[in-house]
Amino acid sequence: MKFNTKTIHGGQILDPAYNSVMTPIYQTSTYAQSSPGKHKGYTYSRTHNPTRTNLENSIASLENGKYGLAFSSGLAATDALLKTLNPGDEVISTIDLYGGSYRLFKTIFQKYDIKFHFVNMEDIKNIEDKITKNTRLIWIETPTNPMMNIIDIKSLAKLSKKNKILLCVDNTFASPYLQRPLELGADIIIHSATKYIAGHSDVIIGAIVINNKRLYERLSFIQNASGATPGPMDSFLTLRGIKTLHLRMQRHSENAKKIAYFLKRNPKIGKVYWPGFSDHTNHKIAKKQMKDFGGIVSFIPKQSNFKTAKKITENLKLFTVAVSLGGVESLCCHPASMTHASISPEDRKKSGLVDSLLRLSIGIEDVDDLIDDLKQAIG
Repeated sequence: MKFNTKTIHGGQILDPAYNSVMTPIYQTSTYAQSSPGKHKGYTYSRTHNPTRTNLENSIASLENGKYGLAFSSGLAATDALLKTLNPGDEVISTIDLYGGSYRLFKTIFQKYDIKFHFVNMEDIKNIEDKITKNTRLIWIETPTNPMMNIIDIKSLAKLSKKNKILLCVDNTFASPYLQRPLELGADIIIHSATKYIAGHSDVIIGAIVINNKRLYERLSFIQNASGATPGPMDSFLTLRGIKTLHLRMQRHSENAKKIAYFLKRNPKIGKVYWPGFSDHTNHKIAKKQMKDFGGIVSFIPKQSNFKTAKKITENLKLFTVAVSLGGVESLCCHPASMTHASISPEDRKKSGLVDSLLRLSIGIEDVDDLIDDLKQAIG
């Protein structure tokens, strides 16, 4: 089954009660048992819910994975995975990381004696230098948030397998339409499914996809024991969003390409970050591991200061200034004060995330209208 068909049918079954074409919303907390311990596979909706089961199967299908797990947010999924680690374990992660993940690593799990190393992963040698006998997990985003750096998943998978380390890829920015890390050798995929997978800015939800049965059973236990699971309505909304994922991602990518080139040609813009440019550091790797270059474009005004960036955001009319990304509408974010505010200014600067940088999540509107909005906002 090809991807565009999987978004509609992948992992799905007709509802056994009435053959409902769309997965019903099983808005129930508990399920009748014919006698103690005798039931139809569902006992309590924190543990399992039929709507959530269909969502988990759908996302696993999209990533060509065996097992899917849904959580109440992308950070809840990240939290569950980190709970598989033990005191003394070490994690290597990219220096250019979503602020929420960084905050979880540094302020929650580090105090339990889990050590985190943050390195520039565009060069695999930087990762090799940090591997020790205690390294248990390599955590990457690609493209990274918000600097749009590209990390070579296939090469890193070889390195991780050689050293018997798990490789986790946060695939939120690409979505399974553009990139499928399990096929490139990764062990774990994390999604903030709030973003492109759900796609309509109306739900908070996360997901993990894996092939390893033992790890799946461990994570499934943590999912139930910790309880950070999505409700049936959130699961239903995400399933509904998935059915247009392929159509949306195509338009997101087409629009972002035109906007990236518009910004690059604009004399008032100093730097544009988009992996589709031939002079992007790892453009060739992006071409190999991605179907297209996605819907996110970051840029820095030529007058590189917060005042200029702030003025642009305040002038926007179609773009909404807001956190998050991946919805059908276009958003503009100022990472230093919004999504990455939990990272110290010193650490932000190490990755190039200066106070004047703006991140655009390009929606599916008419691209000419979006360009006109940027023109008048930039001035």
